[in-house]
Amino acid sequence: MDFSENDLYKTIDFPSEEVLLKEKNSKFFGYAFPVTSEEDIKENLERLRKEHFSARHWCYAYQIGTEKIQYRANDDGEPNNSAGMPIYGQIQSFEVTNVLVVVVRYFGGVKLGVGGLISAYKTAAQMALENATIVEKTINKHFIISFSYAHMNKVMRIIKEKNLQIVSQKMEMDCEIEISIRKKNVQNLLDTFESLYEIKLTEI
Repeated sequence: MDFSENDLYKTIDFPSEEVLLKEKNSKFFGYAFPVTSEEDIKENLERLRKEHFSARHWCYAYQIGTEKIQYRANDDGEPNNSAGMPIYGQIQSFEVTNVLVVVVRYFGGVKLGVGGLISAYKTAAQMALENATIVEKTINKHFIISFSYAHMNKVMRIIKEKNLQIVSQKMEMDCEIEISIRKKNVQNLLDTFESLYEIKLTEI
């Protein structure tokens, strides 16, 4: 996925409803979760392991990040590349990021073979993502504007004119405002602040 051309990416805002695929007595439950950190991923996996404590496998794949991508595919005891990679393939195919897809398998006594497993995990992952609401978001950059209290009005006027989103602010003798701005508007912002010597803009 190439984000360098634009500053949009696709993800999901809410966990999907559980989906169920039955294949030769085995049951495959599929889930998709919005995640932005490994901590989020761990929490979701732990919750599912408790919920499905008698299942045989909890296979998953995730991708986080927009410009620097991190991903992982886990077969959780299934034959190599028969579960995690087919699930990850669906994350790529739906072109989403900041997402975790988990497929929980209850073994039904009949072996499916590697081909059967690949097909089942892929389909369950696809169903989970089809069941999720995919949204488009902008890649945003965060900056700190540092200035003395005397320049408050000037800074606030720029924030209003540029329609910048304030994330947090600290107003004392020395003020700091953290703002969020869409990636494609960054250059324009830098140009605006370049001529203002008393006001400092730092990317974080």
